[in-house]
Amino acid sequence: MRLTSLVPFRDGGALTRPDFGLFGLHREIDRLFSEFAQAVGPSAKIIPNIEISETDKAIEISAEMPGLERKDVEISIDDDTLTIRGEKKIEENQKDKNVQLSERSYGVFLRVLQLPPGIDPSSVQATMSNGVLKIAIPKPARSEPKKIEVKEEAKQENKAAA
Repeated sequence: MRLTSLVPFRDGGALTRPDFGLFGLHREIDRLFSEFAQAVGPSAKIIPNIEISETDKAIEISAEMPGLERKDVEISIDDDTLTIRGEKKIEENQKDKNVQLSERSYGVFLRVLQLPPGIDPSSVQATMSNGVLKIAIPKPARSEPKKIEVKEEAKQENKAAA
């Protein structure tokens, strides 16, 4: 793990805030976890690689999960947070063998992504084929800007007895 990856961004000696954008913060956190997992060893990395793209109408997420089936993956949305949870188990026929070397990873993984506000969880669709999970999230309808008229305040005369 590179030590410089833990140091805040600098621009000419002054600390600056990086441009995270919609999914940038989760990318930065995932990068830190990924580098940590690589430093621990190759067997520790079971975080699926993802690709996020968007169209005018939807956000599309693809996650590589080789060796997993639909029953091994759970997807949930709570508020504006998408959670992908999965478990890669040791194959039944592997338990009776005396494995000398294994570079495969097993265990539970969790990916958490921040979504834009207003996502309708009932409209989200997920499919899985050949170890690739695809999630389609329709974008929420944007409210049109409304011009508000500024009116003159009604004046009240203060009739105080002097």
